[in-house]
Formats: sequence, structure tokens, C-alpha cells
Amino acid sequence: MANVYVYNNQTGGMEYYTLAESDAMPYNISRTLTVGEFRGSSRSNTLWTTRRAMEAFNITRSAWGRPIYVGFAFKRIWEGGHAAMSQHYVGVAFDVGQNLDSATRDQLRNTAAATGVWTYVEPAYLTPTWVHFDARATPPACAAGGYPLVRFGSVNNYVLTLQDALNALGYTGSGLDGIFGNGTRDAVIRFQRAQGLDADGIVGCQTWERLTELAVSIGRTPTVVDP
Repeated sequence: MANVYVYNNQTGGMEYYTLAESDAMPYNISRTLTVGEFRGSSRSNTLWTTRRAMEAFNITRSAWGRPIYVGFAFKRIWEGGHAAMSQHYVGVAFDVGQNLDSATRDQLRNTAAATGVWTYVEPAYLTPTWVHFDARATPPACAAGGYPLVRFGSVNNYVLTLQDALNALGYTGSGLDGIFGNGTRDAVIRFQRAQGLDADGIVGCQTWERLTELAVSIGRTPTVVDP
């Protein structure tokens, strides 16, 4: 069984589900994306995503008209496998089509781009052997891209990744619920002070960069939190 958090972009709230590997992901239509497919190689029993990402997958699958092989989707940041501020760690990115030939992958890439539902569809020269698309939130806190600014009162999947990274690094008290409350702010301030950053409790570019660099790929630590 998996614990699945979904940030509902329409209501602004977090939703929580307990699902089997063979169950459809929340908001998925016709069981075209199961929990197991979304999990991929992650060994975590806790996953998260957004309603927007799930509905974007539905639209893309409908436009494609046939199954879409998902090679990689969700990972927790301490599991690694992607860049420091990867959208895979926030549950809104898909690397798909690894089982297709080059021409068919190009067709899938073009189909995904034509739907207009993804924030970013990676060009073929960057991902020649798979198709990457994601439903990232904008604007990013850093000019080069990555995660958006979050602060006290924020509620979303980026807060889940923030809490996950803080917990893994031993800055506990933030929980794991996607809600940026007092405990998360206190943990952020303690992290910022330890790293010589402006201890304002706001997670902007510098805090995101330092936090994700330290947390990515460190492995499950004793302070990792699961519901």
C-alpha cells in the first residue's frame, strides 16, 4: 500500500489517499496510470503529486490514444537519481516512451507539446532516448529555474519536498503534510542559520539551492518522516 498526497490546484488544499500498487492514481481516468507506474523505481511508501499533473497526463494519454510507458516519475529527494531541484521530487514530472523508436518518441513529444497542458516539454536534443514533460509551478525562485518561493502559509507539493529535505538532514519538527506552518518555518530558520543564509524563514533561491544540494541522494536517514 502507498500513502499518496495530492495537492489540489483547484481548491488549494492537500488530499490524502491510501492506495494499492495496482490502483489508479487519484484523478486518473480509465486506470491509465497506476500507483506502481507513478512510483517507478522509488522505494518509498509515501508519494505525492498534484491534481493538475494527473489531469495533464489524462489529456496527453487521450490525445496519444494508446498506452504510454512511464520509465520514471516520482522520487523522493533523498533517493536521488535526478538533478537537485528536479520536478520529479515534487511529483509533477514524467520521463516516458523509453520503449519507443526515435520517430515514435518524436510523435509523442509533439503530441504532449500540442496539448498545451504541460509547463515544460523537453526538446529532443536534451532527452533523445525518452520524452520528458512536467507540470511545474511558476515562477521559479531562481532565474535559472527550479522550485518556486514558499513561505509561511504556503500549501502545496513543493512544501512536501521542502519538509522531506529538512527532515532528512535532521532539521526535524516540520512534519510531512505539505502545509508550511510554524514547525516548518522554525526548521527552515535553523537550517538557514546553520548555512550562513539570511534566516528569514522564507525559502527562496539561495535556500532552495543549498537545501537541495545537501539533501539530494543522501539516502534514507533516521530522521526521514513517513505518515
